[in-house]
Amino acid sequence: MTIGRYSIGAGDRFGKEGIAQVAAFERIKQEGVDVDIVWNKSNREHTIIGTSPADQRRNADEAVKATGWTGQYFVDADHIGLANADWFIAHCDFFTIDVTDCIGRPTTPEATQEFLAKAQQLRGNVDIPGLDQPISITDEVLQTVADRYLFGVEEARRIYDHIKDNGGNLRHVEVSMDESPERQGPAELLVILFAIAEANIPIDTVAVKFVGRFNKGVDYVGDVDEFLAEFRADVAVIKYASKAFGLKPTLKISVHTGSDKFSLYPGMGRIVRELDAGIHLKTAGTTWLEELIGLAEGGGEGLAIAKEVYRTAHGKYDELAAPYADVIAIAPEELPSPDEVDGWDSERFVAALRHDQSNPNYDPQLRQLMHVGFKIAVAMGPRYLEALDTHRAEVERNVTENLYERHMKPLFLG
Repeated sequence: MTIGRYSIGAGDRFGKEGIAQVAAFERIKQEGVDVDIVWNKSNREHTIIGTSPADQRRNADEAVKATGWTGQYFVDADHIGLANADWFIAHCDFFTIDVTDCIGRPTTPEATQEFLAKAQQLRGNVDIPGLDQPISITDEVLQTVADRYLFGVEEARRIYDHIKDNGGNLRHVEVSMDESPERQGPAELLVILFAIAEANIPIDTVAVKFVGRFNKGVDYVGDVDEFLAEFRADVAVIKYASKAFGLKPTLKISVHTGSDKFSLYPGMGRIVRELDAGIHLKTAGTTWLEELIGLAEGGGEGLAIAKEVYRTAHGKYDELAAPYADVIAIAPEELPSPDEVDGWDSERFVAALRHDQSNPNYDPQLRQLMHVGFKIAVAMGPRYLEALDTHRAEVERNVTENLYERHMKPLFLG
């Protein structure tokens, strides 16, 4: 079975919210839209939290069994390479092969020349169905792909072979370049897909670096019209390449750090419907923030824990922010002081943290800091997990409503 036209990567850092997440997928299904579930978790998250891919698989299977979900679901080995693939292989069936670290590394001169010779057939203006203007493939574009991305494609093939040779269930294969410091435009994407086809990697999704900033847990930063124009071109290029290069006909775009990009969802949804295309959206750590909102709504010890996470994260700002420097934009001087936050009631705390831009108390600075502060909850150990159980109703309501109301509806029904 291959993944469906629409899928969402539902991050669940502490493995407690599978049932609440399935409820959101059930609700969109009732609206007539089938969306496959992909539970994604990176090697870094597993390492920080102290979980394993075996835990990830068990949590997914248990959520499906408990809810009676009859749709497709996957467990994603998110952002893996040769160095960390092995412990995912037995438990995952969606493999996000991340070649970001390979970008800019040269392959052999012989491989470069062979690729450039084959890619000459792409030179010129390529008419892409769904676009008003052709995509221009110049010698410079071909050389750029050869110099910057060809080694990464070769590495993706090595990783794919390693997973396959070790018995991996390769139901879904993604090649990811989204954490690159430089974007890949539609012309580069077309040539990269040609290289992937030449390497005979049977990919199902491809993730690129888009124009603008995709910061964690907050809305898109950049010109929305410019993004949507590029997104349309990328989606059209993927559809064209799947047929022209013999890639899978179901090949679709994957949008990483896709949570909370509310200004983009209606346009993205319109484009994939107009082009009869698919999309995979990764929502990453949004669920963790909804857990904190649920705790704060519950008051008492739940609110105390949420405030403690903020106070500790504020004091460890540099340590927490550094690994995410490329995907957050926090002005530390604009963060409220922990003493001020300690004086907030549940309603005020929730208003600051919940991503509701119509609320004057919404604070994107605080939200981003809390997003990267999940290490603080890890250090709390059983105390945090027990609080989630105590406030289960509030937490589940927020997890489900966030995923359905703020993500699925605008993207698939907007």
